[in-house]
Amino acid sequence: MRLKKWLLVVCMAGCALSVSAAGVKRGWEAELSKLAFDFNSTNVANAQDYQDFSNARLSADSQTAVRGSLNAAANYHAKYYLWSNTLLLDYGRTKIRPVDDETIVNENADQILFTTGYTQRLWNIPHFLGGFELGPFANLGYETEFTKPEDAPRRRIVRATAGVKLFEGKYLKDFFAAVVGERDYTYSPTSNKLAWEVGVKLEHPVREGVQAKYAMMFRDYLSETEQNVTDLDYEFSADARLEVQLYKNLYLAPFISYYTAQAKYFGPRGENVYVGVSLSFSHIFKKADEVSAEG
Repeated sequence: MRLKKWLLVVCMAGCALSVSAAGVKRGWEAELSKLAFDFNSTNVANAQDYQDFSNARLSADSQTAVRGSLNAAANYHAKYYLWSNTLLLDYGRTKIRPVDDETIVNENADQILFTTGYTQRLWNIPHFLGGFELGPFANLGYETEFTKPEDAPRRRIVRATAGVKLFEGKYLKDFFAAVVGERDYTYSPTSNKLAWEVGVKLEHPVREGVQAKYAMMFRDYLSETEQNVTDLDYEFSADARLEVQLYKNLYLAPFISYYTAQAKYFGPRGENVYVGVSLSFSHIFKKADEVSAEG
């Protein structure tokens, strides 16, 4: 009897939450979310002759740093589901030319990630935390890299994710918890991995033309069928940026990105902190229609 009462309460709550205000998206939306480029170069001539001078502008090593990133999406908003497709490209490279030594090249970012997924539009909650939708989802993705490391094979991972998420909100763009299954083709034999993952994306307007954006992801690996020295116990990433509109779709964004991971079978935790200012461009190629929840 008590179970029936709880089921009735849950059903009534679900019906109440499914009532939505106007502004639900319908149809295709194609967007270049971010095309960013960072570049700096220092060229020092005759630096060897000035090594004894206490003037860094004359004795410094020549160096060039470049980083580019692209984030694009093509999503179909149906009445009862969302079909999402995203492409993420990120590459960073620093070349240092010491005065008395060989050129050193370091990569500080190298990722290609394509994801396609289905999300059920189960509930629409219009008046809490700026409004958002809620439902179960399943994604399939492929991750690799632009360049193969010198002493390691190219990363190749097929990743399947299933869970529940809050999405399409005014402030809460994405908040999910999921089970993750990976098929890692980086090494032979291939390895099947199981993990759980949680992530969030937030956006908040500061004033006209200025918007704060935050993102966080934590993934914890539970098991794998093959043990490799590069297996991770967990990984965590966080990003915060302040986008300032310069002109139409052109933005200047100071940012800080943090990434850390713990190897499963050796050593201390690794960390990467990247602080900078990015010049970025965004554009909506096709905007989805906005209709009432009943539409």
